[in-house]
Amino acid sequence: MTFFEMTKTALRTILSRPATILYPAQAAKKTGLSRGHVTIDPARCISCGTCQRKCPAQAILISKEAKTWQIDRFRCVVCNSCVDTCPVKCLFMDTQYSAPATAKGVEVVAITYVKPVKPPAGKTESTG
Repeated sequence: MTFFEMTKTALRTILSRPATILYPAQAAKKTGLSRGHVTIDPARCISCGTCQRKCPAQAILISKEAKTWQIDRFRCVVCNSCVDTCPVKCLFMDTQYSAPATAKGVEVVAITYVKPVKPPAGKTESTG
Protein backbone atom coordinates (compact mmCIF):
# COMPACT_ATOMS: atom_id res chain seq x y z
CA MET A 1 0.00 0.00 0.00
CA THR A 2 2.81 2.43 0.83
CA PHE A 3 4.33 1.96 -2.61
CA PHE A 4 1.10 3.10 -4.32
CA GLU A 5 0.82 6.17 -2.09
CA MET A 6 4.42 7.09 -2.89
CA THR A 7 3.82 6.59 -6.62
CA LYS A 8 0.69 8.75 -6.47
CA THR A 9 2.64 11.55 -4.74
CA ALA A 10 5.52 11.29 -7.23
CA LEU A 11 3.21 11.47 -10.26
CA ARG A 12 1.30 14.42 -8.80
CA THR A 13 4.62 16.24 -8.22
CA ILE A 14 5.86 15.56 -11.74
CA LEU A 15 2.65 16.69 -13.42
CA SER A 16 2.05 19.85 -11.36
CA ARG A 17 3.62 23.30 -11.62
CA PRO A 18 6.71 24.07 -9.50
CA ALA A 19 5.98 25.43 -6.03
CA THR A 20 8.71 28.07 -6.32
CA ILE A 21 9.68 30.63 -8.93
CA LEU A 22 12.66 30.06 -11.19
CA TYR A 23 14.88 32.84 -9.81
CA PRO A 24 16.84 34.52 -11.46
CA ALA A 25 15.09 33.60 -14.74
CA GLN A 26 11.84 35.06 -13.35
CA ALA A 27 11.91 38.11 -11.13
CA ALA A 28 10.64 37.68 -7.59
CA LYS A 29 7.61 39.64 -6.45
CA LYS A 30 8.66 42.65 -4.37
CA THR A 31 6.56 44.66 -1.93
CA GLY A 32 7.26 47.67 0.24
CA LEU A 33 7.99 45.33 3.14
CA SER A 34 10.52 43.21 1.20
CA ARG A 35 13.99 43.06 2.69
CA GLY A 36 16.89 42.63 0.34
CA HIS A 37 20.14 43.47 2.10
CA VAL A 38 21.69 46.11 4.35
CA THR A 39 23.33 49.05 2.58
CA ILE A 40 25.16 52.06 3.96
CA ASP A 41 25.60 55.71 3.03
CA PRO A 42 29.30 56.14 3.94
CA ALA A 43 29.06 59.94 3.81
CA ARG A 44 26.64 59.96 6.77
CA CYS A 45 28.19 57.21 8.98
CA ILE A 46 29.80 58.62 12.14
CA SER A 47 31.46 55.32 13.21
CA CYS A 48 29.52 55.19 16.48
CA GLY A 49 29.38 51.37 16.51
CA THR A 50 25.72 51.10 17.50
CA CYS A 51 24.94 48.84 14.55
CA GLN A 52 27.82 46.54 15.48
CA ARG A 53 26.64 46.24 19.10
CA LYS A 54 22.98 45.64 18.16
CA CYS A 55 23.62 43.05 15.43
CA PRO A 56 22.45 39.67 16.84
CA ALA A 57 24.47 37.72 14.26
CA GLN A 58 27.65 39.80 14.79
CA ALA A 59 27.84 40.34 11.05
CA ILE A 60 28.92 44.01 11.21
CA LEU A 61 32.41 45.21 12.11
CA ILE A 62 33.45 48.86 12.37
CA SER A 63 37.07 49.95 12.47
CA LYS A 64 37.37 53.53 13.68
CA GLU A 65 41.12 53.66 12.99
CA ALA A 66 40.83 52.41 9.40
CA LYS A 67 37.51 54.24 8.89
CA THR A 68 35.82 51.15 7.46
CA TRP A 69 32.44 49.49 7.88
CA GLN A 70 32.16 45.88 6.88
CA ILE A 71 29.38 43.33 6.78
CA ASP A 72 29.57 39.57 6.37
CA ARG A 73 26.70 38.76 4.02
CA PHE A 74 26.75 35.08 5.03
CA ARG A 75 26.27 35.91 8.72
CA CYS A 76 23.65 38.64 8.25
CA VAL A 77 20.13 37.38 9.01
CA VAL A 78 18.44 40.50 7.55
CA CYS A 79 16.69 41.27 10.84
CA ASN A 80 16.76 45.08 10.41
CA SER A 81 18.12 45.70 13.96
CA CYS A 82 21.08 47.72 12.70
CA VAL A 83 18.85 49.90 10.53
CA ASP A 84 16.42 50.59 13.37
CA THR A 85 19.12 51.56 15.88
CA CYS A 86 21.36 53.73 13.66
CA PRO A 87 21.27 57.24 15.21
CA VAL A 88 22.09 59.07 11.95
CA LYS A 89 20.04 56.77 9.69
CA CYS A 90 22.91 55.97 7.35
CA LEU A 91 21.85 52.29 7.09
CA PHE A 92 18.83 51.12 5.16
CA MET A 93 17.38 47.94 3.71
CA ASP A 94 17.68 47.79 -0.05
CA THR A 95 14.78 45.93 -1.64
CA GLN A 96 16.69 45.12 -4.81
CA TYR A 97 18.05 41.63 -5.12
CA SER A 98 21.81 41.57 -5.32
CA ALA A 99 24.16 39.30 -7.18
CA PRO A 100 25.26 36.14 -5.36
CA ALA A 101 27.84 36.77 -2.64
CA THR A 102 31.52 36.28 -3.31
CA ALA A 103 33.48 33.38 -1.85
CA LYS A 104 34.13 35.29 1.38
CA GLY A 105 30.85 37.20 1.50
CA VAL A 106 32.47 40.15 3.30
CA GLU A 107 31.77 43.61 1.94
CA VAL A 108 34.05 46.44 3.12
CA VAL A 109 33.01 50.10 2.72
CA ALA A 110 35.27 53.09 3.41
CA ILE A 111 33.58 55.68 5.63
CA THR A 112 33.88 59.16 4.12
CA TYR A 113 32.12 61.18 6.83
CA VAL A 114 33.85 64.48 7.62
CA LYS A 115 33.06 65.98 11.01
CA PRO A 116 31.84 69.59 10.70
CA VAL A 117 34.21 72.21 12.06
CA LYS A 118 32.88 74.01 15.14
CA PRO A 119 33.65 77.70 15.57
CA PRO A 120 36.10 78.42 18.39
CA ALA A 121 34.42 78.84 21.77
CA GLY A 122 34.48 82.27 23.39
CA LYS A 123 34.80 84.26 20.18
CA THR A 124 31.61 85.89 19.05
CA GLU A 125 31.22 87.93 15.95
CA SER A 126 29.54 91.25 16.36
CA THR A 127 27.54 92.69 13.56
CA GLY A 128 27.27 96.35 13.58
